[in-house]
Amino acid sequence: MARHLQKEIERLKKKILALGAVVEENLRQAFAAIESRDAEAARHVILADAVVDENEVEVEEECLKILALYQPVAVDLRYIVAVIKINNDLERIGDLGVNVAERAVQLTQTEPITVPAKLLAMAERVESMLERALDALVRSDPALARLVLAADDEVDELYPLLIDELKAEIRAHLDRLDALVLLFAVARYLERLADHTTNIAEDVLYMTEGEITRHQTPAALPTVEGDQIGG
Repeated sequence: MARHLQKEIERLKKKILALGAVVEENLRQAFAAIESRDAEAARHVILADAVVDENEVEVEEECLKILALYQPVAVDLRYIVAVIKINNDLERIGDLGVNVAERAVQLTQTEPITVPAKLLAMAERVESMLERALDALVRSDPALARLVLAADDEVDELYPLLIDELKAEIRAHLDRLDALVLLFAVARYLERLADHTTNIAEDVLYMTEGEITRHQTPAALPTVEGDQIGG
């Protein structure tokens, strides 16, 4: 029975990683569409969300089947629980990627505007966080997961600076209000994307170490020296 359980877990691992790959690519395309004003690419992301939703349901059903048939314990149980939670966060990241893509389409219908460097920097950090969180899942690597938690602080620091910059732009250029409001929305989506990606990293820590890090203060979290996201 243990051998069958491990085969099912391996199948599940492939499914959750495939879902992660689709979500990661959709998010990358959505961010690129904001900068390039590519409505066609943005619409592709919106349509591709159906694949994300289908895969999310399949992963959840697989997890429930394993729990019912094999009643896993210890490390295997932690893995299944973590995958259920990661699956949900990936679906939410997919939804937020669609939100970004929708704003990208709307931006093409406004006067061209330069996307603030801080927004692009936030997008780059979020992409790096998601890539590293998924790598941490693949490798069962808690050190990588902790780097994602540290990177979330960088996004949190950039967010209010970006908002202040957008407010200043609105005061100075009311004629660009429509486009700037859309960028406000994208900034908010980026902050939420970082939060969901952080959740994935926290679930990897739970999966690998049995450690629940949610609601801990940054000072209480272990640090990893010598590495930084985007460094």
